[in-house]
Amino acid sequence: MSTSVEARLRDGARVRLRRVGYADAVAQDLVTRVQQEYVHRYGGPDGAVVVPEEFDPPHGLSLVAEVDGAPAACGAWRSLGDERAEMKRVYVDPAFRRRGLAQVVVDAVEADAARAGVRSLVLNTGPEQPEALALYAVLGYTPAPPFGIYADEPGAVFLGKDLEERSWAS
Repeated sequence: MSTSVEARLRDGARVRLRRVGYADAVAQDLVTRVQQEYVHRYGGPDGAVVVPEEFDPPHGLSLVAEVDGAPAACGAWRSLGDERAEMKRVYVDPAFRRRGLAQVVVDAVEADAARAGVRSLVLNTGPEQPEALALYAVLGYTPAPPFGIYADEPGAVFLGKDLEERSWAS
């Protein structure tokens, strides 16, 4: 399997999806941006503990998306065991939004997880991210049982989707 793949956005721009370590400098810059967005929207960063090695193959993935060479988005998954995984850190920089990039990232995360044997992908989000809720609904995510540190948090939204085996890069 290669470590990168190219796709096209709705406007024709080229996007390069690149597998990187979660601790990669570009990935961490994008994670810092998403954490800043959580502070803006929710009043604080995501408190979920993240161990970078949890996102290493074959039990996870961390990827960055570059549009015309510029870091534009990220996404990741980590195994929860029993053919389940959690999708984390799906983020698109504001300059690249509304072009279909989030869907490209989610598709790549889903495909990689499915290729690794994951049968069910879950995530948590919240009401202050209506664009994320709309995207996940369009992509077939449905309510899932609460999990993790936000399981008892009022307003937390938990979604899941069953996956079919496929691959985003070969």
